[in-house]
Amino acid sequence: MEIRWLEDFIALARTRHFSRAADEQNVTQPTFSRRIKLLEEEMGATLINRQTLPLSLTPEGEEFLTLCQDVTRRVANTRQRLGHLAESQAGKIRLAAPQSLLANFLPEWLAGWSTPPPVKPYLRATAWLVNDYFLALGRDECDLVLCYWPANDCPLECETEAFEYRRLGQERLIPVSLPESDGRPRFDLESPGRRSLPLIAYHPRGLIDTTIRHHLEALSDAPTFSVLNESIQSGNIRELVGLGYGLGWLPQRSVATALAAGQLVPAGSERWEVPLEIRLYRHRHVEHQAVDALWQTLDGDPVATGEKP
Repeated sequence: MEIRWLEDFIALARTRHFSRAADEQNVTQPTFSRRIKLLEEEMGATLINRQTLPLSLTPEGEEFLTLCQDVTRRVANTRQRLGHLAESQAGKIRLAAPQSLLANFLPEWLAGWSTPPPVKPYLRATAWLVNDYFLALGRDECDLVLCYWPANDCPLECETEAFEYRRLGQERLIPVSLPESDGRPRFDLESPGRRSLPLIAYHPRGLIDTTIRHHLEALSDAPTFSVLNESIQSGNIRELVGLGYGLGWLPQRSVATALAAGQLVPAGSERWEVPLEIRLYRHRHVEHQAVDALWQTLDGDPVATGEKP
């Protein structure tokens, strides 16, 4: 049985229409119908109820659909892993990182090397939570993880015993707001008698949200917040803050230009800023020639404490 037959059946189950499914599979309808008929003969069961409009699946078809989805997913994952293996053998380093670090830290860091390491960003990871990064590192889905980490003692529920890290730099989360016409923040953390402030927040199970909340708990006069939106990516928070819906904490590197131009202003003094480290993690027990070479460079090089090589 060919994998394309399974993909044909999934397309037909999704569209409930032979012609539309044939278009999706880039074949003529007669060819598509013949392949479905051959599939039914191969399985020894009627999978499609052709007497209904739109088409429906028989009970046997529903059961077979589950199998098709599982098999095609496993094939796709295997293809991806084989591709990653080929990249690894070619000396590439698969780097998982949040979007803000890919955009605002990684290019500058790589530019500081006379011969940059062969890093290839793993773009699927830009929408992950912190635990997802370490799970992926543990199952060899990526080779390195570049991430933020609390600079202070903030309890996190992360299993990191199997990994080691180098500290590449520092960052600060700045509370920012759209300015009023006189330059004051529209949403001011320092305003006396303030009411609940609208907050464009990070995902409540994410590292950044946990770090911000831990920092605010240490302040005696932190306001209450009305959470309007929650997001994993700081770019989404930046956009909503820029539209004036509320305040939000954003990496200093990502808002430096907007602050300098007066497009955004700090929503409070420095005591509201949240310090972070920028860390690079690897698995302790996985050998990878390019990663090992990079790690040896960092081990005895100022870059491990945030300076460029």
